[in-house]
Amino acid sequence: MSSVGRWGEEDEEEEEQEEEHSNPTEVKMCKMVMPGHANHRHELSVGQLLKWMDTTACLSAERHAGCPCVTASVDDIHFEHTIGVGQVVNIKAKVNRAFNTSMEVGIVVSCEDLFSGRSWRVCHAYATFVTQRSATGKVQLKPVQQVSQREQVEHSVAAERRRMRLIHHDIIKDLLANRDLRQEVEPQSQQAVPAENTRVESVELVLPPHANHQVNTFGGQIMAWMVNVATIAASRLSNAHPTLRTIDMFHFRGPSHVGDRLVLKAIVNNAFKHSMEVGVCAEAYKGEESLRHINSAFMTFEVLDQHGKPRALPRIRPEPTHGVRRYQEAIARKKIRLDRKYIISCKQTEVPLSVPWDLSNQVYLSYNNVSALKVLAARNTWELSSEKNKVKLFTLEQKRALSIKVENQVEVPAERAFTLLSDLSLRVNWDPNYLKCELIRRVDDDDFLYRVVTPSVGQDRVGALPANQGSGGMSQEFILLASRRRPCDEGDAYVVALRSVSLPSIPPSEGCHQGEVLCAGFTILELTASSSLICYYNQASPEVLPYISTDIAGLSSTFYQTFCSCSQYLTRNRDSPAP
Repeated sequence: MSSVGRWGEEDEEEEEQEEEHSNPTEVKMCKMVMPGHANHRHELSVGQLLKWMDTTACLSAERHAGCPCVTASVDDIHFEHTIGVGQVVNIKAKVNRAFNTSMEVGIVVSCEDLFSGRSWRVCHAYATFVTQRSATGKVQLKPVQQVSQREQVEHSVAAERRRMRLIHHDIIKDLLANRDLRQEVEPQSQQAVPAENTRVESVELVLPPHANHQVNTFGGQIMAWMVNVATIAASRLSNAHPTLRTIDMFHFRGPSHVGDRLVLKAIVNNAFKHSMEVGVCAEAYKGEESLRHINSAFMTFEVLDQHGKPRALPRIRPEPTHGVRRYQEAIARKKIRLDRKYIISCKQTEVPLSVPWDLSNQVYLSYNNVSALKVLAARNTWELSSEKNKVKLFTLEQKRALSIKVENQVEVPAERAFTLLSDLSLRVNWDPNYLKCELIRRVDDDDFLYRVVTPSVGQDRVGALPANQGSGGMSQEFILLASRRRPCDEGDAYVVALRSVSLPSIPPSEGCHQGEVLCAGFTILELTASSSLICYYNQASPEVLPYISTDIAGLSSTFYQTFCSCSQYLTRNRDSPAP
């Protein structure tokens, strides 16, 4: 999963301004690319790069854990650039967050040209490492300390990325179970290449040089072997030298050891106009024992022409039964990649912000929704604008957006406040700006779609800010995705995140303007068993500034009144069932 809630130019500037500190888990590796590391095009082999990345990340994980660690998985990787012989590879890895016995390690790879002095980012990835069992059982990891704003953001969003890893396989399964998303195999012309022609099988004997310091097969070596057979399969389809662009998640299902035979299998699952997906797996055995599934991944290749542009590829003719299944799965994965890329790359000043919602992208919309709110909440540049009766209003001004945070402590248990605030249909009981709120669809236990009607403020893109009810005109309508999350660890806040989506099946109502929420929602932090700190966030575009500037200046009208009404409602219902 790529990082959501991306850092823009202003974010990078803020990060540079932060006081430098030494992160105790950070490990740096610097390598000169020699001919022995390169492929036939004199570019760094992706397999070699994966070895270096895995080594750096493992050292970071073990530095934090204080004990041996092994790679459990590596999230999706997109390679933005290639690296040539003679250039320098810089790899940084540090632990973003530690859970009970596993931890997420962030990896950033950049390339440096010593002759021009230029440097550029090649890729970034998130790897999960687990601790090896000791004589006394599992090792309980200590929490990771966050100092910089960037570390706070990564720590907060790591819980959402972990959630995505756990449901990764269910996403594909649900897509294929949905008949509307399944596609029949296209009629193939005589020129289509039989998938069987691209099949590759290779065996490797695991020798001591292939093992890590724990005498298990080095995870980076396994990934490198997998890239090798996948590249051969892609070459057989294209009759050319392909370029690896994307790797879907590596997931290690078990260890292998010195003396094992590793059987690596690859085949082209599907070929699109300018890219192809290759499925690859690694299985291990020793002696007469049966094969053990070690790892699997899906890799996307392109073939570049002399101008560096992707060229058209021949179609593929899948094998019956399992080949057709892999063909359809590749279509589903491509749709997920495109949806995810669109959702993640949408900047908050671009239109449309309301991404069309459907079953194929709802998981990533939910992930983006929660992550964006967590990134906003983790900012350390909030300025206190005003305070009235312990209700505080903060502002955050950026180049393209104005954000507000309203904060108050209530004598209501955090879980109870979370239950009341996460049900948007109850908001009409305390928020005068919610004229109507109806539940459109319960997606799952944590995600819901609502239709909300608010008074007009004379602009379309206003988010769910308190409205200027005297402005007249048409009411505003929002289709909101409400995503809620319970704390992952002690000290985490409950989260209720809101963002706009669009539903083709629900056109705008007559007499209503279609509004958009950029990023909004609540965080609820438990202070004691009977009290909690509630923060409301809203990120607004500059067009809204004239309508809320007077409220921000004095905290005198709708912000304060609405939040007081919210606190009173929570207090009244702290012990009784929700209406």
